[in-house]
Amino acid sequence: MTLGLAGAALIPTRAWAAFPLTLPDAEWRKRLTPAQYNILRGKQTEYPFTSPLLKEHRKGTFVCAADNHPLFASFTKFDSGTGWPSFWRPLDGAVGTSTDHELGYARTEVHCAQCGGHLGHVFDDGPRPTGLRYCMNGAAMKFIPA
Repeated sequence: MTLGLAGAALIPTRAWAAFPLTLPDAEWRKRLTPAQYNILRGKQTEYPFTSPLLKEHRKGTFVCAADNHPLFASFTKFDSGTGWPSFWRPLDGAVGTSTDHELGYARTEVHCAQCGGHLGHVFDDGPRPTGLRYCMNGAAMKFIPA
């Protein structure tokens, strides 16, 4: 099943209580825009080439849009050509991963280590030095300039 913001149903996520920051669903809905909520709490995916963060090239830090938890340093961002902000390494302890089978095969989901919000997926076709591509939803993050 392809996920998108245009009318796709929300998909239940992992046990949210396992993360340091937990809030009632009503509070998440108040804090987040509908697009942020659908991605971070509902595991949806934004359409490619729609995020303003795709063209963000300043020095700074990409943080979780739900809780401002630092996720990626700007120097690890690269143009993957996929249409989503991509990074070759997260900050230490910034993200967690789990396996999802929502498209009928195993993928590695990436979530905020602080609130558990869905950020995107990681693939093994990235550049050196890690060879990884953290393919993130731009609406799931904010950019804080240095």
